[in-house]
Amino acid sequence: MDLRRHFNWVAQTDERARRFQAGFHRQLIKLYRFHIAEGSRVLEWGCGAGELLRSLRPSHGVGIDISDAMIARAQAEKDTAMCEYREGNVLTLSVAETFDHIIMDYLTGYLPDIQTALEKVRNSSAHARTRLHITSLNTLWRLPLRWAQCFGFVVKQPPSNWLSSQDLINLLELSGWEVLRSQTEQLIPWDIPVISAFFNRFLVKLPFFRHFGISLHLIARPKMSLALKESPSCSVVVPARNEAGNISAALERIPHLGLQTEIIFVEGNSKDDTWGTIQRELSKYQGPHRVKAVKQPGKGKWDAVRTGFEHASGEVLVIQDADLTAPPEDLEKFYEAIVSGAAEFANGSRLVYPMESEAMKFLNLMGNKTFAIALSFVLGQPVKDSLCGTKMILRSDYNRLIKRIEVWGDFDPFGDYNLLFGASLLDLKIRDIPVRYKDRTYGETNISRFSHGWMLIKMIVFGLCRLKFI
Repeated sequence: MDLRRHFNWVAQTDERARRFQAGFHRQLIKLYRFHIAEGSRVLEWGCGAGELLRSLRPSHGVGIDISDAMIARAQAEKDTAMCEYREGNVLTLSVAETFDHIIMDYLTGYLPDIQTALEKVRNSSAHARTRLHITSLNTLWRLPLRWAQCFGFVVKQPPSNWLSSQDLINLLELSGWEVLRSQTEQLIPWDIPVISAFFNRFLVKLPFFRHFGISLHLIARPKMSLALKESPSCSVVVPARNEAGNISAALERIPHLGLQTEIIFVEGNSKDDTWGTIQRELSKYQGPHRVKAVKQPGKGKWDAVRTGFEHASGEVLVIQDADLTAPPEDLEKFYEAIVSGAAEFANGSRLVYPMESEAMKFLNLMGNKTFAIALSFVLGQPVKDSLCGTKMILRSDYNRLIKRIEVWGDFDPFGDYNLLFGASLLDLKIRDIPVRYKDRTYGETNISRFSHGWMLIKMIVFGLCRLKFI
């Protein structure tokens, strides 16, 4: 069947079906708005009448569809200030500009050559941080949708591809994309008060039920180099509270990272001589790194980290705890993971290699393992150790992350969950970097096992409400 002719016909005859499907499309818009921040650059292939693209409020939006009748409908809408619409076929037309997000909403089912389409989109319109969003129909819903066509609830469909999530993952990988998320959405594709919220926000995310949503939803990133300049500079932020005995060792042991390594000590209301020790050590330091020290204005580790990052000049940012229980020598592995593109957020994991005898008490170990399992469920990516202090990210991603989480306020005094939740909101590739956890050689831990444990439980509940059950 001629697809252009079919969708021109749909543009003239789908009014009844669109009314019936209104709740379904509102649910999809909500899903996309969660993953795509306002003000992004967005390209949508198969945009239809442009409702989804307009709802995202892009700074620059381009919608392309094979149907000239659909494009005419899109252009007739009033709210099109930041969007432009073009007629075209993804297999024959290239858009030679890059976008933050590329959308294929129920398009792959109609493409005669999906792999070629995915390759063209990646080669012409993707940069290193582009996210490709694909929605498609779950094959388990094939028969119900056929019945819905008989009653006019869904417009008649031409012969099309019915792909499983694994089919789509395979095609994405063959065409140079790496899948970050794959899940189903919408157990109930209508807006039924209370019931739809329970089924679509909660039940569809749980084991067993997660296979039965009507929509397959995948997010992928290009498998390409980060296109950074060689050996980007790195700023190492060292929060230091009651760590006077570790300052000299930190200066000696932090390795050379990139063209220039910057070390920033952030002193946090210490009861010992940490600030005086930092001043003395920096005054006599003659090593290869750029060094500076600041006092944090508030309280808590997250305040110290944010203060350090605000004073940092490096293109790559990393946290190194001043207790040195996670060895600074391992920072080279974090740096290589970020610069190579193997990870976009490098998260330290102390739970891979054997620990020294006093490095972590048994209850702390069990708590960390439990929180990691819960956090992996929340994030949709495997994270083995949520509380290792060493975390690395590009400055450009950190700046975007802060904007995404600012609406949540100061909910996490540690910062680990701020960063992990923010990385998840950006759909960054999170990867664990194993570190060998060592005993403390000076001072005592600043962690209170039970009071902070309760706080971490609240962090997980917060993540479930804001990230998972949306």
